[in-house]
Amino acid sequence: MTSATGGGTPDPGAAAATSPRNRKSVTGTRKSVAGLFLLPALILLGALVVYPIGYSVIRSFFNASGGSFIGFDNYETLFTREDTKAAINNNIWWVVLAPTVATALGLIFAVLTERIRWATAFKLVVFMPMAISMLAAGIIFRLVYDQDPEKGAVNAVMTGVHDTFAESSAFPKAHPRPNGALAGKSGGPFLTKEPVRAGTPVLLPLVGVAADQMPKDAKPAKAPAAGKAGVTGTVWQDFTLGKGAGGLNKIDATEDGYLGMRVEAVKDGKVVASATAAADGTFALPAEADGSQLRLPAANFKEPYNGADWLGDKKFFTVHLGGFDLYLNIVTTSIMVAYVWMWAGFAMVLIGAGLAGIPRELLEAARVDGASEWQVFRRVTVPLLAPVLAVVLVTLMINVLKIFDLIFIIAPGASQDDANVLALQLYRSAFSEDNEGLASAIAVLLLLLVIPVMWFNMRRLRRETRR
Repeated sequence: MTSATGGGTPDPGAAAATSPRNRKSVTGTRKSVAGLFLLPALILLGALVVYPIGYSVIRSFFNASGGSFIGFDNYETLFTREDTKAAINNNIWWVVLAPTVATALGLIFAVLTERIRWATAFKLVVFMPMAISMLAAGIIFRLVYDQDPEKGAVNAVMTGVHDTFAESSAFPKAHPRPNGALAGKSGGPFLTKEPVRAGTPVLLPLVGVAADQMPKDAKPAKAPAAGKAGVTGTVWQDFTLGKGAGGLNKIDATEDGYLGMRVEAVKDGKVVASATAAADGTFALPAEADGSQLRLPAANFKEPYNGADWLGDKKFFTVHLGGFDLYLNIVTTSIMVAYVWMWAGFAMVLIGAGLAGIPRELLEAARVDGASEWQVFRRVTVPLLAPVLAVVLVTLMINVLKIFDLIFIIAPGASQDDANVLALQLYRSAFSEDNEGLASAIAVLLLLLVIPVMWFNMRRLRRETRR
């Protein structure tokens, strides 16, 4: 619209003010002035973002030293070498599982905390890991997953539960003397070489248990008393530091009995009688044991349960996709748990903010219409939270593509190759192998993987803005 003077003639000043060259922004700032203020930021953006990206793309087409142009050889190596293929495999699982699980847990926490009085305290506890650095979290979970139950919290709990229902053996390394009455393979069972007879005491010497690992209630071994109607004997630790008075295959007063050792009488492969050794190692079997072979079952020598190897390389899930096997191993899964522990609180806070913006009238209307709580959650709450869930999911997907710290700290050297991801492989290629060409190719691949996710996020944001 042009303004006019009293005679209807257009005002030249008004026309000049509305010309594109002199047009100002909403805040009254000229575009040239705004561009001048943005120039330092644009220079920094070019120096810190645009130039490194361009240099990495060019460098990826050269060899390790950068002296020869090799075309796409680095990209071919990226998809054919075992360590880089393992990194790609693990990155696929990271992108698929970790963001999904963290977002799902955040959604569950956000919905459930609306129904409890101490919601603020719960949210604080769940969000607290976000205040911990990746390095600190990695050290924490490296200790949590330690194989030794005395150090690792997870295996300590598992061992405690296991031993509650199945007590571990006190003699896992015990074995017969080579020239003793018993024979058998390592770990048991051990059988007497000859059948036993009633009235003839049986001596069952064993070795292999350290003195400090013997049962605390064990007492010095005693010679068995001769029993006319049954079979008696002694099973004991036939070893004493220094010079013992008893000698080999003879009971020494300084040697302890195997308290709790189970002894079975076997005839024709069947157990006809059994007994448990007393604190001094003595045991007595009924008359049915006459003419049988005595057996020390393998349960006496079972290794103690020490939990699982959470940072091992064992594969427990594999998907065959043509010529490529997509597998998931235990160490990668364990590290994902640490990641979810850190980022579930982030997802919960963002989803909780979106949940607070949902009109309560819609939820109440659904309940009035007879919808159950599960139907309200699935058909009303989740669809209304879809934009927020997309933001959280996309943010976490971009985040896991750059995951490095947790893998580098948690995975031990023996299984770090199995937990490898692209960001860690980039670091290894650049600094351990001194192959900047391959490292640049990995960086370009990561950029290409991030671009579609960012494009999706930007498109969704523009769609929300238009609404």
